[in-house]
Parts: sequence; C-alpha cells; structure tokens
Amino acid sequence: MARPDDARPVQARKGEHLELAARDEVDRSSAGTWADIQLLHEALPELDLDDVDLSVSFLGRRLEAPLLIAGMTGGHPAALEINAALAAGAARFGLALGLGSQRAALLDPALATTYSVARDVAPSAFILGNVGIAQLLPQHSGPALSMTQLQTAVDMVRADALAIHLNFLEESVQTEGDRRAAGALQAIAQVVSSLEVPVVVKETGAGMSRSTALRLATTGAAALDVGGSGGTSFAAIEALRAQAHRDERGTRLGDLLRGWGIPTPVSVVAAREAGLPIIATGGIRSGLDAAKAIALGASLVGVARPLLVAALEGEHAVCSWIESFLAELRTVMFLSGARVPSELGRTRPIVLGETGQWLVQLGLEV
Repeated sequence: MARPDDARPVQARKGEHLELAARDEVDRSSAGTWADIQLLHEALPELDLDDVDLSVSFLGRRLEAPLLIAGMTGGHPAALEINAALAAGAARFGLALGLGSQRAALLDPALATTYSVARDVAPSAFILGNVGIAQLLPQHSGPALSMTQLQTAVDMVRADALAIHLNFLEESVQTEGDRRAAGALQAIAQVVSSLEVPVVVKETGAGMSRSTALRLATTGAAALDVGGSGGTSFAAIEALRAQAHRDERGTRLGDLLRGWGIPTPVSVVAAREAGLPIIATGGIRSGLDAAKAIALGASLVGVARPLLVAALEGEHAVCSWIESFLAELRTVMFLSGARVPSELGRTRPIVLGETGQWLVQLGLEV
C-alpha cells in the first residue's frame, strides 16, 4: 500500500520540473527541424479563408482543431492552477488535453485534485491520463503499478484515453531515475488488453524510429505520439537538476545527451508506417509547424512548453496563445489550398537540409 510519504520525493521533483521546463535554455533546436520542411504555395486556393475547417476526428471523437495540449504537469500544488488554465483553453477551443504523469497521485491521493481539476474545468474535453513506462515494470524505487492503480488513474480524471510515456533518456540522466526496461513492450500490451479506454504510447523528446513504431503497433496501442527531439530537452532539465543536487554523473550525462534523439519530422514519417494515428510533439511552436507536421502524416500536433509558459500567466494567456496558433494554421491551410487538415498532405512537402539527409539515410520517403 502506497503511503503519502512515498510521494514526497516525486512531488518535489514535479516542482523542480515545472520551474526548469519554463526556461528557454532547455528548449533547443536539433538537427532536422521544421525549417527544413517547405509547403507549396497555392496561388489559386479556390476557397475562402472562412471556409477552412480545422476540425478532425481522433479516436472516435470530434475535435475542433488538430491540437493536443501535451501532458505536462500534476502532483504538485502549483500544478492545480496550471492544469485549470490549460483545461480552460481546451474547453474553449474544443481541443484534446494531456495531463502529466499521475504517479504522484497514485502514491498520495491528496494530490489527485491537481489532475482532476482538468476534468472539472473541461467536463466534455478529450482528456488523456498519463503514466510512465518505467512504472509498469518493477524498479529499485518500487513495484510496478497494478492494473487497479492504472484504472484509478483513468477514473481520477475520467480519462478518454491513457497515455503511457516513454522517457528512458530522462530516466537515464535523472539522479533517482528508474532504468529497468526489459519487458516494456509486453507490459504495454498487457495494459492495452486490460483497460477499456484506448492507450496512446508517447515518447517525451527523443523521438520514435520505424522499428519501434511497428513493434508498438503489435501491442494494440490506439495511437502513437512520436515526441521527437527539437523541443524541450529532458536531458537538459535533468542535467540542471543534477547540478543543483551536486550529482556530477547526471550533470555530465545530461549535457552530453541534450541533443540525443530522432528529430520530430523524421519520427512522423517513420512512425506513420505503423498505420496508427500519429501525434507530432516536439518543437511545434507555430501553426506553420503544425501544418508541416500534418502534411507529413500527423493526425494531431502536441504543444507543451509554450503553453506551460502561457499557463503560468493564467487562462487569458493560454487562450490568447491558442487563438494565434489556430489563426496561423488556418492561414497556412488557406495558402496551401487545403479546406480540411487532411488535405495538407495532397501535395508532397519539400524536405531540405539535415531532415532530408535523415530520411535518405533511413530509407524513408515522404
């Protein structure tokens, strides 16, 4: 039986992550970025700007736009207002909303409100619960989560789907990280077969290869979030934490590996061969980036750090950021002659630079 005391280190870590994730120094550009992707201009769109329809279907639900507010936080007092602000944005614009890892609340139920506030604020939104892959396996830090605990995570926020996040880069650098990974694929398959809600498997900044995506498809996962490199570096975050805790190993390793991973555009092209809906998260900073990701094959795009920064200012800042982002996406679709997001893929994007080299070396075609 978990005790509230067990959650204290996790809660403290959540607070440190919140503080560090808002810093510019952990948001990096990597080799192979959205600047390498170019969309063709359509001089005669044959539609009005007002005719552009951003709505999409995802896992059986209609969303007003292909934007997922990516899972970021929970399990810390400061997360309550942040998740409330993010949920308000999701509710207003009809978006999907992810939550941070719910491990802390499974250890200490008193922290559940830092997650459930999202459902309170956005009762009809598409919400993804969240647990880490490391917690599905026995670790030095404790036993694997039980199916009862996973169902509790779903019930806590009345989740429409459960995300299982893959973060072994972060765990490898983290001072107190969980580093046992053997049996992870089987653990995911067991969760998929045991829960009634769909399971989304998501990376957290290191990207996803074609072979990984194909293996994940065998588990019955409903969708993949590629979480590619190019946005927030959790290796960099953990390096800063390690430095503060005087952990020389973690500091050196985090600095060394802050650029590790597969770029998000490459991950989208690679993962789409699995035949599952793809969420492109990692370095999406504008509606133009979103249009490029969708043209490459993504069903949704996920945004984390820019919305976290906005949420620290409150609901108004979140809604203002989303409004601008959607206006950018709508304009790019109009200039591409695309009435709905799926039509962005009708014309093959031009892939230049290092992203193009990645695709050539991996034998991937746009």
